[in-house]
Amino acid sequence: MSKAGERLLRAAKEALAYAEGRVDKNQYRVFIPDNIDVKELRRRLHMMQDDFARHFGIKLARLRDWEQGRSAPGSMERAFLKVIQQAPDTVKQVLKVA
Repeated sequence: MSKAGERLLRAAKEALAYAEGRVDKNQYRVFIPDNIDVKELRRRLHMMQDDFARHFGIKLARLRDWEQGRSAPGSMERAFLKVIQQAPDTVKQVLKVA
């Protein structure tokens, strides 16, 4: 795995520990947005719903629910979507099946 992939996985594990309250939150300063426009993110990446869902390991039905306002991503999903927003190619590479 590339160094960028290793950093991404380490950051995701730290974010999960933070969200689950398993760390001293005074040691971390993270920003998880209150809302992410998933449809806009997907369109900015020039991806169809099924491609976006497949590349990033999101259930297609869940993606559609988010985009149509039937539900909203939780804090961990928003954190993951923020990572996708910042480094989509790295996320695709890390999640790619060998």
